[in-house]
Amino acid sequence: MADPVCAIVGVGPGNGAAFDRAFRGQGYRTALLARRDEVIASLAAEAGSGAALALVCDATVEDQVADAFARVRAKLGPVEVLIYNAGSGRGGSIEDADATDLEAAWRTNVLGCFQAVRQVLPDMLELGAGTIVIIGATAALRGRAQTLAFASAKAAQRSLAQSMARHLGPKGIHVAYVVIDGVIDLQQTRQAMPDKADDFFLKPEDIAASVLALTRQPRSAWSFEIDLRPYGESW
Repeated sequence: MADPVCAIVGVGPGNGAAFDRAFRGQGYRTALLARRDEVIASLAAEAGSGAALALVCDATVEDQVADAFARVRAKLGPVEVLIYNAGSGRGGSIEDADATDLEAAWRTNVLGCFQAVRQVLPDMLELGAGTIVIIGATAALRGRAQTLAFASAKAAQRSLAQSMARHLGPKGIHVAYVVIDGVIDLQQTRQAMPDKADDFFLKPEDIAASVLALTRQPRSAWSFEIDLRPYGESW
């Protein structure tokens, strides 16, 4: 029996890389999708032959998404776990943001997620099983003055996930939304906040451990939404 396949859309040096290592550590073969190949190429090399497939793909472009997932299926097999980690959005208030900012945030957070799910869904429906995990943010729950584009896109993404969960759950497919509440431990965030202690940051490997646990939940006790924050985070 072939090893299961986990596809990760939006792979960077933080959460995406941690998801890859966590799932490969549990016997998964991984498909790594990103707009640039620097990180995914090094992760695939680290994994060794056949354990990871690196694909340059812009999740907002339908043809690129369809082509990438066709290659995943041909080389690795049907996807059993999809992690949608792509997300971006410029800061700005109603006075500062423009239509381009709103559209760009929506395309990455909502359209890209929709297109990725549509690609893996036929195999999951045929199997009557599968897990789709969407990485969200606190912005999905509250819009701050300077997060107009990002917050509105993340709120739409959460509603998309909730609609899919209600439709696909009875068909055996687990859809979950992960709210990230805090600052992720990355080189750039450390440099921007040099005075912060280690436990101020969310560690990507710990986020990955929680996502892995989601995929192992028994059907009698599925979570739709979990929130992850450092123990000292004010919320």
